[in-house]
Amino acid sequence: MNYLDLINKCLTELNYKQVNAFSELTKNDHKKLKNILNVLNTEICSSEKWNFLLRKTTLTLPVEKCELENSIDGRIETIIIDGVKFEYYEDFEKFFVNSQPQNTYSLFNDKILFPIFDKQKDIEIIYYTKNCAVDANNNEKFSMEESDDMSLIPEPYAEPLLVYGACMRLKGNPQHVRFNYWYSMYKDALANLRSKVSPSMDDVPSVKLFRQ
Repeated sequence: MNYLDLINKCLTELNYKQVNAFSELTKNDHKKLKNILNVLNTEICSSEKWNFLLRKTTLTLPVEKCELENSIDGRIETIIIDGVKFEYYEDFEKFFVNSQPQNTYSLFNDKILFPIFDKQKDIEIIYYTKNCAVDANNNEKFSMEESDDMSLIPEPYAEPLLVYGACMRLKGNPQHVRFNYWYSMYKDALANLRSKVSPSMDDVPSVKLFRQ
């Protein structure tokens, strides 16, 4: 379900008139919904280590170099060199004097720090992308901006999570006649997302929805 579809679904839930084109979203509540949907989408995506956000890339570390530009567009999960997993080590200063523990890496400003090797190394990096949406050509982006952009949250979970969550946030009143229904549908979608998307029963994320 694309961005415009999500907005129209919200408008239906709120008993508002749907729009035929993105350019018609000019009213205050239209603008609020557009913002709330993106805020909610970003919060859900960034709150936990969802496996649908996992990406993998490979960088090259030149011989006798101890640092690389951190070009990772997200949060690093795992670094592997020569089939060995390297652990994150907080004391970055150790890397500048090559006295860090074995098989570790660190971060300093916009750099990833490594031990010094006597050979060029391929650095495999698994990370969680910070992007939360895709455009019509499947190019990832941080937020939904165009009518045909879509959330990275997998279907069929994206629609109930974003639509019912956005309706709750827009109204922000538990006494609203449909508030309990929206909350129930949101919770069910979240429970399904947790059970279906998490890689194991021991790694179940949680998302909290706060009222504004």
